[in-house]
Amino acid sequence: MKIYLDNAATTQIHPEVLQVMIPVLEKQFGNPSSIHSYGRETRTLIENARKTVARLLNVTPAEIFFTSGGTEANNTAIRCSISDMKITHAISCATEHHAVSHTLEELDHKGTVKLSNVRIDEQGHIDLAHLEELLAANPNSLVSLMHANNETGTVTPIDKVGALCRKYNAVFHSDTVQTMGHMEHDLSKVDVDFVSCAAHKFHGPKGVGFLYINKRIKIHPFITGGAQERNMRGGTENVYGIVGLAKALEIAYRDLEHDRKHMTDLKNYMAERLRSEIPGISFNGDISEGNLFTVLNVSFPPSEMSEMMLFNLDIAGIAASGGSACSSGSNVGSHVLKAMNVSPDRPAVRFSFSRFNTREEVDFCVEKLKEICLVKA
Repeated sequence: MKIYLDNAATTQIHPEVLQVMIPVLEKQFGNPSSIHSYGRETRTLIENARKTVARLLNVTPAEIFFTSGGTEANNTAIRCSISDMKITHAISCATEHHAVSHTLEELDHKGTVKLSNVRIDEQGHIDLAHLEELLAANPNSLVSLMHANNETGTVTPIDKVGALCRKYNAVFHSDTVQTMGHMEHDLSKVDVDFVSCAAHKFHGPKGVGFLYINKRIKIHPFITGGAQERNMRGGTENVYGIVGLAKALEIAYRDLEHDRKHMTDLKNYMAERLRSEIPGISFNGDISEGNLFTVLNVSFPPSEMSEMMLFNLDIAGIAASGGSACSSGSNVGSHVLKAMNVSPDRPAVRFSFSRFNTREEVDFCVEKLKEICLVKA
């Protein structure tokens, strides 16, 4: 039996998404920049996808720019806003994804901006009062704070952050890679300037995402070399990926309530079973209602077997993660859990759910975890 519980890293493609991508791969191969019928056909596919995404997010199509994924979207928002809007101070958080934190740290190291990190509590919630202090001392900053943490699922109230940013004339970027397709986003009601997305987090294809740029923001392209994406991103468009992204987001919104209930039930069920059957466990991040229902981060009591928890789970056919997939193999531990003061002596595992997981899979996983944790050294 093989069980996949690492959906925060990536998700399997939805069959309906694959169905709309195959004809594009097989027959609709024209370059969207070509003026002949082949090009016009694929251009239409891209613009229809853009309209779909814009409609779901309640913004205009002109505010959606397709990218190669979340990392490019984050880099574009951060680097271009700092460069083109003459920003000299940035505010972020120690628990951000490395696509954000490493980018800002590099710019800070070069002296391009001065970086400040907002304080967090032991569940990973940002200190809004401290954020306002930083903004009051440094108006006109760039604020980059993710909507939900990719390792713990703790949610940041981006509506409140956006209101503070507007009060102090700051530019607000939010990495919504973990919540796009899982939580409803009405961007017309949030004071946010940039939002990043990656399709493969909600059963779309890998290698494609988008950046929402509020129409009040004017920046130059991050990738030059062509007039694609209305002069905002050079390079021939990933047509079948863009078509797949739009379909995946459409399905996600269509099934949002059903999937949210299903995954919330799975997460709560697993948490209850772990509490009752494995003494000494603890949960990292805020697992209460209102936070991200796809992620459950668990610290296990130290033991000879649990020290190799992920390896033992993999042998049992269970895929999970010790943190962000982008950091796997780094051997430095989770920067997120470190920032939250979680003990590094207790092995932590991130289990993350999708619409395709079942209670039977959770039961199997818990039984294997019991075997690993309760074995006598």
